[in-house]
Order: sequence, then structure tokens, then C-alpha cells
Amino acid sequence: MSASSLKTLRDAIKRRSFDGAYFIWGEDDYQKDDAIRQLIEAALDPGARDFNLDTRRSAEIDAETLGVLLSTPPMMAERRVIVLRDVGALKKDARKVLDQYLKSPAPDLLLLMTGAAGSKVDTALSASSTSLQFDPLTGDRIPRWITHRVTSELGLTITEPAIELLQAAVGSDLHQLAGELDKLASYIEGQSQEIGEEAVAAVVGVRRGETQADLLDAVADRNAPRALGLISHVLAQTKTTGVSIVMALATQMLAISWGRSRLDEGLPRARLAQEYFDLLKATGAFTGRPWGSAAAVWARAADRWSRESLDRALDSLLEADIALKESRVSSEEQLLATVVLSLCAADDKSAAA
Repeated sequence: MSASSLKTLRDAIKRRSFDGAYFIWGEDDYQKDDAIRQLIEAALDPGARDFNLDTRRSAEIDAETLGVLLSTPPMMAERRVIVLRDVGALKKDARKVLDQYLKSPAPDLLLLMTGAAGSKVDTALSASSTSLQFDPLTGDRIPRWITHRVTSELGLTITEPAIELLQAAVGSDLHQLAGELDKLASYIEGQSQEIGEEAVAAVVGVRRGETQADLLDAVADRNAPRALGLISHVLAQTKTTGVSIVMALATQMLAISWGRSRLDEGLPRARLAQEYFDLLKATGAFTGRPWGSAAAVWARAADRWSRESLDRALDSLLEADIALKESRVSSEEQLLATVVLSLCAADDKSAAA
């Protein structure tokens, strides 16, 4: 979500003052649904929702029905709320009704329209309503999102080590992160007002030192025994597969290769971590953990790899990706062990160091 959209949403909810229509679009469905939930909760009293809230799929609504919905006054309430999901799927006649309505929205109606992920932004709707854009959060914003949800939604606090472990275990899937935070709140209920690292380990089922980030670190350090010992632990974690691990390794090796090139160009090693952070801000690359942690590890590892070893590593990862998707012989754990040994093998430069 853009900073301006976030400010617009929070200001409207805080003031309980709403524009007539909002067009809520972007690639992150969780944030879009959460914005709709917050707006509904702020705009309607719970007792009035049965009579004054309509949620419709745009593909299933005709022009006449939409016209009736938009012209119906609230019942024993200050306003009504209409949610039109996937507004781009409206039929031509229904879209004409909507466009005409948006020229002069009713003061007692809050209209929330969503755009489907993957669809092009509807510039006409953006111009005729208040546009709120929700795209996936970058790695540096996930910790802030976790903190905000814990404090604002759950009324608790959470430690930085707990945030880092949770992000390392779950990644950037906001639906899954929200679910784990709800479970953590239930787990510590009556015991504490703070979510700590121990609670995350107990609820999520992963301990510090056994996350995918730890596996990535071991490979970056070319510590084969450590990396091999982590494979089974990481594969056992929810939504983690051999393919997802190889993808994470490929991202890391590309990053280390980029850093190796910057050092070869004469960049002082002390500046490399900041260069990585700037690169992440520019690209929004998925790291699976806080950007600062990823940048520090990559900067530390860049001068441990030669250009030749990095080229071989990327070739090995491509072969592993194909094998994981096509092979019916080796297990994921066996294939990952093979690629880890290949990546961590010392080359001439590292052996001479």
C-alpha cells in the first residue's frame, strides 16, 4: 500500500468522515479486504449492518439491480455501505449506471469498489472516486505491519526477536501472518501482554536457528554441514517446498553475485550493506526476512565467492529447479542436499584463502 493511501485510509477511519466512493485496487488481496473491513466497522454500527450493508459480486449484478441498490436510503442509520467486488467485471449497462452515479454520489451512501489483482487499473474509476492502492508489502515494511497489527488490532506488544523469527518462519504472506498472530494472542492470553520469541517458537513450530533464513545464511557462509543439517527442519515447515527453497537460494546467489561485481568495481566493502539496502528499495525483491538482516549476510558473504563459483551455483540451482519439478526418483531432501553440497564446495580461490 502506498504511504498516501495508508494516510487517507487512517484519516477517514479516525475522523469517521468518508468520501462518497472508494476504488480499492492492487495486487495484495489481504490488504484490500482488511481496508474494506475497517471502513465498514468505522462507518456502520454493528446493530445497523443487517439492514444497511450489501456486498455484491460485480459480474452477477445487472443495471436495474445496481440502480436500486445505489438509490436505496439507509434504514435507521446515518448511512448505507455497498461493496462491489471486482468492479471491472460489471456488464456494460451496469457500468453506465455506476459512472452516472459517481458524477453525484449520495451523501448517505459509502460505496466501496474493489479491483481484481492482476487487472489493469481503471483510470476512470480512480479519477471519479478516492483511489486506495494495495500492493504486496516489501521486506522492510513487514516488521512494521506486524507491530501495527499486534498493537492496534490485538492490544498487545511484540519483541523485535519475535518479529524477526515470525517473519523468517512465515515470510510475507499477510493472511498467514495474521493467522499466526491471532494464535499467538490466544496462546499468551492471561499470561503476558507481550509476544516473545519463545511464544513464536511454541506456536509456529520453528526455533531460532532452524528457519529458511538460517539455511540461506549457512549456504552464504559455505558451511555445508550446517546447511545439510537444516534441510529437513526447513522442509517440515508450513508452505515450504523444495522449489521455494531453491527460489530463495537463487535470489540470494544473484544478490551475492551483484555484490561480488560491486566489490570488483572498487566499492569499499564497508559500503556494501547500504548498497544492498538501496538495491532492495529499488527492486522490492523478496528476501523472506527483514531487509537489514539479508543485506548484512550478503555483504559479509560477497567476498567469499569468486565469479566462477557464483556462475556454477546459479547453474546448479537451475538444474535443481528443473529436477524438483520433473524428477520422480529422488526426494526433495536428497535433491536439496545435492545442490547444497554443490554450492558450498570450495573453489580454487576460497581454498587458497
